[in-house]
Amino acid sequence: MADVPDETAAAQVIEATLNDAGLAWESPGRGNYVVTLPGTRKLSTTCSLIVGKHSLSLNAFVVRHPDENDADVHRWLLERNLRLFGVSYAIDSLGDVYLVGKLPLAVVTPEELDRLLGVVLEAADGAFNTLLELGFARSIRKEYAWRVARGESTRNLDAFRHLTRRPSDG
Repeated sequence: MADVPDETAAAQVIEATLNDAGLAWESPGRGNYVVTLPGTRKLSTTCSLIVGKHSLSLNAFVVRHPDENDADVHRWLLERNLRLFGVSYAIDSLGDVYLVGKLPLAVVTPEELDRLLGVVLEAADGAFNTLLELGFARSIRKEYAWRVARGESTRNLDAFRHLTRRPSDG
């Protein structure tokens, strides 16, 4: 079995699946795809797909290195890894959080790619506020106080009201 047809077939599946899903994507090089997954908590998640000779690699940025509570954040990520399919949380040398995965080309089908991208979206977007709360609570409070002092909107911090509420607010 030649490697090229497998790589070509996987690339065709990826392109067709991304187009069918109506996702924004680009291909900066052969077998290399950058996909933008729209979110609700996190505005978007950028996901890189790389077709190799034998496997499809996936890498998606989730959140930068936590400002605080590294151990709690890392424990939460490891516990979540037990429930994920096809991807796992990982940290890079800077401590930034990513989702990573690798699949054999033989299983790259529209259904499996759709499932994998769905897992990435849920793991990045669905967990975003929890990760911000665990790793950036002080920064959220500072941002809130700064906006209030300047008379600016705090609307996009509403999800963290429980962190910014004063005891007298009830």
